[in-house]
Amino acid sequence: MNTTFELDLHNINLTDEQFFQLCQNNPDVRFERTASGELIIMPPTGSITSDRNADLTCQLRNWNQKYKLGKSFDSSGGFKLPNGAERSPDASWVKMERWDVLTEEEQERFAPLCPDFIVELMSPSDTLEKTRAKMREYMENGASLGWLINRKQKQIEIYRLNKKVEILESPQTLSGEDVLPGFVLDLAEIW
Repeated sequence: MNTTFELDLHNINLTDEQFFQLCQNNPDVRFERTASGELIIMPPTGSITSDRNADLTCQLRNWNQKYKLGKSFDSSGGFKLPNGAERSPDASWVKMERWDVLTEEEQERFAPLCPDFIVELMSPSDTLEKTRAKMREYMENGASLGWLINRKQKQIEIYRLNKKVEILESPQTLSGEDVLPGFVLDLAEIW
């Protein structure tokens, strides 16, 4: 017998503690929560997207280990944004001076801040409209630089604080500009 059911994730009211515990109790499931409290279950990416994201995170991490200007995070790192949303960018980075003012408990949980730098690498299950909305949300909550990588179209959308979005077609590298001085992302393995 084949049984299906529908799960309404719009009307689940969880406290911050309950949401954190839900995430901790289900480590193989990626959750996000919108500013209005809507619970989002993020489907796992396919193997190719996961491989590309690992390369992206590795490049960011290697740069960060060399310069030690902040903390880098992979897609499992959650942040509580100023608007109340809890998000997990595919890759992100926070300046050391912002990280160091957090308590140990805040660092252990979903850090109560928006990363300075974020990357969203679109997977086949992502929609461009929703991913763009997420990028705007990051910028509205204090991110200084963001990259939306659309592998299928070979496009990069660059989001900068208080500036118009710039779209690049098939670039080979991306500069971290003044937010990540000296960081250059090699896109050869990402495409």
